[in-house]
Amino acid sequence: MYEIFTQYRTEITYTVVTVFLLLIVQFLLKKAAHRVGKRSEIDFTRTRLMFQYINILILFIAVFLLAIAWGIGVTELSLIFSSVFAVLGVALFAIWSILSNITSGVILFFSFPYKIGDKIKIHDKDMPIEAIIEDIKAFHLHLRTLEGELITYPNNLILQKAVSLIAKDVYLDEDKSSL
Repeated sequence: MYEIFTQYRTEITYTVVTVFLLLIVQFLLKKAAHRVGKRSEIDFTRTRLMFQYINILILFIAVFLLAIAWGIGVTELSLIFSSVFAVLGVALFAIWSILSNITSGVILFFSFPYKIGDKIKIHDKDMPIEAIIEDIKAFHLHLRTLEGELITYPNNLILQKAVSLIAKDVYLDEDKSSL
């Protein structure tokens, strides 16, 4: 045990000092965030979220500094960090749209005031749509226009646009001829 301590004395000392300093910085940042939250009358849950961001920042700094202390070169470390961030960035960007539509689908399920068969108008300045709701899926709505065209409209967009009800229950499943 003594041999290990003497062999890695510099690294262990650097690790202890780094952890101690980062704990002090973390404490000061959290105290500052708490003070700003109180002064600005920000809800405490939002302040706690800021505490989590501070924890993540301190963790990344700690991993970076300790990796350098234990002999991982800056080039290897930058390669690891850039690879991790690239993968996370691509994954989060790809998943964002899917999660947005699924979340919107759940919201539509519980609070959408229109039902299948209602004739609605979506007030979009680029492409206003007047159609009948044919189906409400997890990712999108199926809308049938008066001309018979089927439009697949994303759930997240239906929550962002103004929608007005033109007529309730325009057709039932047996009688789709009144389109």
